[in-house]
Amino acid sequence: MFAPNGLARAALRFRPSAFVGTFIALAMAAMVVSACGILLETGVRASVPPTRYAHAPVVAAADQRAPYGHGDNADSEPVPDRARLDNSLVAKAASAPGARTAVADVTFPGSGPGGPLTAHNWASTAFTGEQLTSGRPPHTGEVVLARSRAAVGSHVSLTTPEGTRTYRVSGTTKSATSGTGAIAWFADGEALRLSGHPGRVDAVAVFPADGVTTASLKSQVAHALGKHAKVYTGEDRGTVEDPSLGEAKETLMGIGGSFGGIATVVAMFTAAGTVALAVGQRAREFALLRAIGTTPRQVRRSIATETLLVAPLAGALGCLPGIALARWWFGQLQHIGAVPRPVDFSVSWIPLVSAGGAVLLTALLSGYVAAHRSSRIKPGQALSEASVERLRIGWIRTPLGLAAAAGGFVCAGLSASMTGEDAANAALGIVVLFMLAVALLGPLVARGCAALFGLPLRGAGAPAVLAAANSRSNARRLASAITPIVLAMAFSSVLIFMQTSTDRVTAEQQHAGILADHIVTADPGLTQDAVRRAGHSPEVTAAVGLLRTSVLVPASGGLESASAQGVTGSARALAAVQDLDVEHGRLSLKRGEIAVDAQLAGNAHVEVGDRLHLRLPDGTRAAPLVVATYGRGMGLSQVTMARADLAAHVTSAYDTELWTKGGTAAGLGPYGTVLDRGDYTAAQSLDRELNAWANSVMAGVLGGFAAVAAVNTLVMTVLDRRRELSTLRLIGSTRRQVMRMIRWEALLVALTGIALGTGIALATLVPMMKGLTGQGPYIPPLVYGSFAAAIVVLGLTATTLPARAALRSETLDE
Repeated sequence: MFAPNGLARAALRFRPSAFVGTFIALAMAAMVVSACGILLETGVRASVPPTRYAHAPVVAAADQRAPYGHGDNADSEPVPDRARLDNSLVAKAASAPGARTAVADVTFPGSGPGGPLTAHNWASTAFTGEQLTSGRPPHTGEVVLARSRAAVGSHVSLTTPEGTRTYRVSGTTKSATSGTGAIAWFADGEALRLSGHPGRVDAVAVFPADGVTTASLKSQVAHALGKHAKVYTGEDRGTVEDPSLGEAKETLMGIGGSFGGIATVVAMFTAAGTVALAVGQRAREFALLRAIGTTPRQVRRSIATETLLVAPLAGALGCLPGIALARWWFGQLQHIGAVPRPVDFSVSWIPLVSAGGAVLLTALLSGYVAAHRSSRIKPGQALSEASVERLRIGWIRTPLGLAAAAGGFVCAGLSASMTGEDAANAALGIVVLFMLAVALLGPLVARGCAALFGLPLRGAGAPAVLAAANSRSNARRLASAITPIVLAMAFSSVLIFMQTSTDRVTAEQQHAGILADHIVTADPGLTQDAVRRAGHSPEVTAAVGLLRTSVLVPASGGLESASAQGVTGSARALAAVQDLDVEHGRLSLKRGEIAVDAQLAGNAHVEVGDRLHLRLPDGTRAAPLVVATYGRGMGLSQVTMARADLAAHVTSAYDTELWTKGGTAAGLGPYGTVLDRGDYTAAQSLDRELNAWANSVMAGVLGGFAAVAAVNTLVMTVLDRRRELSTLRLIGSTRRQVMRMIRWEALLVALTGIALGTGIALATLVPMMKGLTGQGPYIPPLVYGSFAAAIVVLGLTATTLPARAALRSETLDE
């Protein structure tokens, strides 16, 4: 009686090459899927233990997300800066049933004789725990200091967002928090006025009356404050301390979800192709089994058993490097500041089991589909098709492939209206659609490419002619080898050249738009009168201050972050240090007016004279009048408006930079660090390099995975041809001739994959870059050449080495 389990074990023992290739593909797929799943889980579970609010049982704070849309289309976006509460809510929180008292928390940056400092209101010591070591609490015009050499009764000059003035030291204390910077405490009313956002507080700490539980107090405070605030307890209080946690969660879930979804599809798609190739290579074996009476059900059971022998182990072992990849990725995100240091890396059984299950299901399904025809047709027909490749068009694959190609072109056209992360995510989706088209139309595409690229081989000798003939007559085998190469080339090119294109446009705009001779920066910012004083410095003909921040603007049906500059000075002075390349309207810096980048204005569907409904850095709604559009937003700033419209909506209400026309470094030195035009551009390029990091990592993960899959597939196809290579040797071909044929085939495969991958990349990048930058994509020849050269080297190596091993035997393979 036929025993499928025994046959499966025998196949595993006597045909190890096919199973090793399948094992590698499934393990690599499990690695990518588990890594993305772990990052997604880490994002969902991410939290920061409270330190400042550790002794405040209940904390109320503003929602740090800006909502938009209605009904099913409702969503939200993290605000660029901290959203704050109105000071009147402190009294409302204190009046909640069960509340003993409520204390406002106000924090803002400043500077003193020793450099930058952090300032608070004195009442906040009720939950932070600082105790006076000398003196008394501050009154108006006084300050309590920590980590300072100033003595009680002395006077110190401190700079706050409201300006520089002298304060009497009323007391000193030891800070309850770690750090080295000086800390200052002002009287509550004065701290609120000096903070730069008067009438607004960072948070409200609420303390319960005797016998009132934290849960009960939270419910009462939430009811008292209504929709004006969110109420936190326990570990959630850490979110109030560090609002960047929300953005970090978004980043991790974006990588694990959006990119992870694409990566999972690619990994499963590639693994399925490898399994299908391994099963398809055994068509002759299955045909013989059918010829001796094996039933279709027995053939399918044998394939399922083989899969169960390989897939679970491959999935389990693949999860180990997946954990390592996720850990490295998470560490890099923390290193560049995208994820706060206190956030813990989370690994549980959920993403690991999910990855193993996805690998097993993919292997079973792809093996079943690959063997479906050979297990159902008549034994004689099976033997015939195993000997000669079937040339007929698949009536299911072909329409699906054409539909995928059409979908790719349609989505590429739609991507022209997208920006930022939406554009990057759309790029990956477009590539996946084109890749599905290549895979489904693989035999047809391969046959056409083999005929086209085979024409030059006709004059290159007998081995080249034979290589071209082999490629045309074995289109399915050629398609299996080409697909992962196309995948590697397309994904790497789209992700890398999208970044090089935006970097080039940004650099060009900076070079043309920066007219200032000197740019001054300071920590935490420039003093309030720095622009006025610098304007009177020797040889300075124009001076403006810039407050750098971001705002949320409408785009693609939602909200998207855009760089913004708040200008201190006149429009004439700004034109002397910045050439924004105004295209329509006239630049004005009056309150309530705004100038925007032309590309941004197009995406937001506004023109000069319209109102742009945006969210200021703290999420406050505003609708300034658009008075001008300009062309150099990527290199300078996408939004330009009066500093007064922005200052009350940022944590650090200081000018970030001072731009001057004329002047000397020595004369401007007292205001901060002086940079010339070239140094400033180089510093800005470092920021662009950090932004490029995510694309580079994604390209490395997907491109590297596809490259390994390509090598794996090429090795499998060559090892499966040992019988063919031995036959060539028996009819008189020399080893040198056979090896030359193999090299020509490898070159044809590599060039076909490069050409198709480049075509997919261009079809994706051209409309996208037109929408994002207004220009075509920039492809550095050296980078593109390195991609192509790497693929050619990998292709030649992956075919030459196994071919040499196969030719060591002079006998026919069974």
